Amino acid sequence: MSMAYEEYMRQLVKPMREELTRGGFKELTTAEEVEEFMESVEGTTFVVVNSVCGCAAGLARPSATHAVLHTEKKPDHIVTVFAGQDKEATAKMREYFTGIEPSSPSMALLKGKEVVHFIPRHDIEGQPIETIFENIMTAFDQHC
Repeated sequence: MSMAYEEYMRQLVKPMREELTRGGFKELTTAEEVEEFMESVEGTTFVVVNSVCGCAAGLARPSATHAVLHTEKKPDHIVTVFAGQDKEATAKMREYFTGIEPSSPSMALLKGKEVVHFIPRHDIEGQPIETIFENIMTAFDQHC
């Protein structure tokens, strides 16, 4: 790929990344960062697999950030990987989603390294934002 294309894509997705990082999410951009984080993590972790699609922009990111900013029962950690952009990081994170088909956008709540709640794309796309928010909040209430 040309350097111009790569720079264009970095600039295009910058606000998509910042929407989550402004909400307190730690961005994991390499497979090494994911592995280091996951191998030492304790407690609960909320993971958002970010994407450039419209359902990520209009539904997934707003629901995820609203949930972590407006609940008393919060996960211990909130992180994000970006599908299609940080491919190795996303692939490494998906290794921890044992038995779950790749889906982006998606969200997972883990206790330690075990997925205890997963929200795939088909539970995001076409759903009212309130439904997605409630899905996240129910998971937080049950597991955090």
